[in-house]
Amino acid sequence: MNRQITLASRPVGYPKESDFNLVEVPIPTPADNQVLVKTIYLSVDPYMRGRINSAKSYAANVDIDEVMVGGVIAQVIESKHPNFEVGDIVNANIGWQEYGVTEGNGLRKIDPRMVPISTGAGILGMPGLTAYFGLLEVGQLQELETVFVSGAAGAVGSVVGQIAKIKGCRVIGSAGTDEKIDYIVNELGFDAAFNYKHVTDYHAELQKLIPDGIDVYFDNVGGEITDAVFPNLRINGRVVICGQISQYNLEKPEMGPRFLWHMITKRARIEGFLVFDFVDHHPRALAQMAEWLQQGKLKYHETIEEGGIERAAAAFISMLKGGNIGKQLVKIAELNA
Repeated sequence: MNRQITLASRPVGYPKESDFNLVEVPIPTPADNQVLVKTIYLSVDPYMRGRINSAKSYAANVDIDEVMVGGVIAQVIESKHPNFEVGDIVNANIGWQEYGVTEGNGLRKIDPRMVPISTGAGILGMPGLTAYFGLLEVGQLQELETVFVSGAAGAVGSVVGQIAKIKGCRVIGSAGTDEKIDYIVNELGFDAAFNYKHVTDYHAELQKLIPDGIDVYFDNVGGEITDAVFPNLRINGRVVICGQISQYNLEKPEMGPRFLWHMITKRARIEGFLVFDFVDHHPRALAQMAEWLQQGKLKYHETIEEGGIERAAAAFISMLKGGNIGKQLVKIAELNA
């Protein structure tokens, strides 16, 4: 049997484990040009919160009793596609389940001889690609600029900061625990960082740490930290909107300041994006990221929840509350020999 996690009810505020159901269904059979895969690692990501709201998201929302959306690292156990063999390791989008059938053109192979396969869902997967294109293409980063990253210890933010350092920039980050601050400064090489839970005046903190202003702000968080950035932008600064995790679980919208006046005086630009906007360029970016990783220029951390598919909801909720450093994964099964 195939165990799946389905949506039981739409969350109000932070999701609860009772908002999800664990169900069993028969393992599916692949048709021509399809493969059957077994999940090894399940990825849980902030974007999933928006996909279980009642309001329409940027993509189709998960319906009640439907399998939760999500990417996995999986092993092919039956193939009716000419490009895939039993035993291949792939990145797939089959959602929160132990087995799934998918079209071959929706898969990306991962070579377990080159990198740990879990990296295909993290630094060499969607989070890494998001960091790469958000910073370099949307943010138009230039050498010797100053970058500020919110959510800097997460799967995306931690990579953003490292790419900026590779490009010769000064990097400041914010995160929610002293452990995370220590990680991004002493392990990843950020120039400075602050614990936003210990700071009461974000504007003053940014002025202290970045007195000459911010060239590129990579926003994973939104809310009060983002409000404080705008008066601290440099002329022609860029604001890259990647995520707004501080807003995802609010029961009522926050009232924020009106900051667009600063966009006039700073001649700045705000732009949001989705990593899928750059899908045709993913292979190029992955090749560059893999090279940096092999050269030791990029580091990564994975927070892995053990215990199988039944721990998916708990890991998801913990991630939304900042319980992870780097990429949050759920270990579902072992690789077949």
